[in-house]
Amino acid sequence: MATLSTKIEWTETTWNPVRGCTRVSEGCRFCYAERIAARFSGKGLAFEGFAKQTKSGPQWTREVMPVHALLNEPLKWKKPRRIFVNSMSDLFHEKIELDFIRDVFSVMQAAHWHKFQVLTKRSARLLEYSSELPWPRNVWMGVSVEDDRVMDRIEALRQTEAKVKFLSLEPLIGPLPELDLTDIDWVIVGGESGPGAREIKEKWVKDIRDQCKKESVYFFFKQWGGTRKSKTGRELDGRTYDEMPDD
Repeated sequence: MATLSTKIEWTETTWNPVRGCTRVSEGCRFCYAERIAARFSGKGLAFEGFAKQTKSGPQWTREVMPVHALLNEPLKWKKPRRIFVNSMSDLFHEKIELDFIRDVFSVMQAAHWHKFQVLTKRSARLLEYSSELPWPRNVWMGVSVEDDRVMDRIEALRQTEAKVKFLSLEPLIGPLPELDLTDIDWVIVGGESGPGAREIKEKWVKDIRDQCKKESVYFFFKQWGGTRKSKTGRELDGRTYDEMPDD
């Protein structure tokens, strides 16, 4: 699980130098990473000790740790890629020390031919450490926002020193009619997928798209989601939206 070929539409490769996670908000209720980790939690498998299958469904065990052996993986990849950092965890988790976060950023800075997409729900910790980290332009920093209860994450991101800032509004489980997109470069929107997936409404997506258009912010519509996302697709008003920040 160092790297994964991925079907995530807005990236090309995943890199997971942190293993394990914990839930922090409603967006985590049906976490895909928790499901995958529980599936690979058997003896000798990658997530042994980090997740488990229970009668209530997959659960993190609250064990979180850096994986130092995977730290330099991107330096070995000579072909430029878009890399989603910690698709299976959160780099700014409370159990990950600043020194290791610095090490990850140093690798991203050194591997300047890649673009790194870092996504966190722990925006307060991101802001706390922002001034301690290098922010090369090939590091895109984002926060996850599932509904209006966690809008404070956007303000924290805005105050960081990241050169490229983005929002992942996924799983979108409520309307966001009053987004402040000041200094935001990119917005991803997606519905929840998999078992228990909550509904996303078309008017929520169109409203966000229109806000992005008004503010000249790149808009990427990832999926409608549902229990079988392959059947619902990702078209909005008869087209796909794959906009991304310029090189």
